Amino acid sequence: MKRGQISDYFEGVGVKRLSAVDARPDSSNQHEIGTTKKMRDDFLGYKKTKFPAVYIWLGQDQDGISVEEWATYYDCREQDESRGPEWRLYYPSSPVTEAMSEGDTLFLAKQVDGPLWFIVMPQGSTSEQQVAWLFGVRPDRGTSFVYRELTDNEPALDFAARFILDEIGIEFEEPEADKLDSIIDRFGTNFPKTAEFSDLARLTLPEISAEDDPDAALIAWLDHEEALFRRLERRVVSSRIEAGFMNAEGTDVDGFISFSLSVQNRRKSRMGHSLENHLAAVLRAQKIRHVQGAVTEHNHKPDFLFPDLATYQAAPPEGDARLTMLGAKSTCKDRWRQVLAEAEKISRKHLLTLEPGISEPQTHQMEASSLQLVVPLPVQDSYTAAQQGWLWSVTDFISQVRARQV
Repeated sequence: MKRGQISDYFEGVGVKRLSAVDARPDSSNQHEIGTTKKMRDDFLGYKKTKFPAVYIWLGQDQDGISVEEWATYYDCREQDESRGPEWRLYYPSSPVTEAMSEGDTLFLAKQVDGPLWFIVMPQGSTSEQQVAWLFGVRPDRGTSFVYRELTDNEPALDFAARFILDEIGIEFEEPEADKLDSIIDRFGTNFPKTAEFSDLARLTLPEISAEDDPDAALIAWLDHEEALFRRLERRVVSSRIEAGFMNAEGTDVDGFISFSLSVQNRRKSRMGHSLENHLAAVLRAQKIRHVQGAVTEHNHKPDFLFPDLATYQAAPPEGDARLTMLGAKSTCKDRWRQVLAEAEKISRKHLLTLEPGISEPQTHQMEASSLQLVVPLPVQDSYTAAQQGWLWSVTDFISQVRARQV
């Protein structure tokens, strides 16, 4: 299922390392940042413009701050005819600009028929690696913008790209909406249980086989379920908004806030459950013995234990060569450390994630902690070449577990 290209969403993008003057306006008494000719030619233009702008700060653990503001683009030498033009972008103070520091990475992108996106993150962070991969451009050692034109020849947005777009707050369009609607009509304006939704996603993709390609099947099922969920979510939210938020006292502000939070929380929790559902289906198709949610020491519950709980309980404290455990987290952030405490009889842990482009410092920490990261092959392209040599695919993991079970 194709969902367009990055050029369908953005006109162009520039990236740079922030200098002290850029990041700390008090150093220069100005809230300004310089641009390049290519950026002016492609999407900023050559006339004074006050752009609507979205400012985003993405921290080390992708903890985000988002502010909708404005940015004024102007020639600061307009009144001085003796000197050539100097075009700068003036930005207001906000929680985002207050959080940024010298050396941070700034991506400045113009959305098609939309605002400027002012996205800042620490150098070397997972967020930097993800957004750099999404736009296909990285900063150099200088402090000037490195620009990349976005053309109609961009690769199609895959699962990893849409994951990152969602992280920064871009709503992408779903193709084949009529086909998706025909599948979810049975639910009306009610969400089914996640297991039921996952079963439906697999049932309506009969051409996908986890026996032939576990990595591709897992991503295809997750992708399809995500598309179905977003269509149903749009229907449910639209219906609730049309009903309005009123109570006996007038406008029901608390009701609106509660509903909004429920929408966000459902999005966050559903993907994790979907991942477990489809991963279990892959293991069944591959005839791999496993148990989900088995209770081990200290009431820990590893997501998947191989081959079974009885083998684990009978094993001595130093373990058993037949044993394997696998955590499953749609995003890692700093939560990957939780897996280290699960199943004490298994010294080397495995963790499957859908998160693209985790930073090299973080994957080095995982390796040093005896944690093997498992990433579906369609997502591995967002990692560096060095990381890809270390990562396991779903197929790699299954082969290892099968060998142990034999």
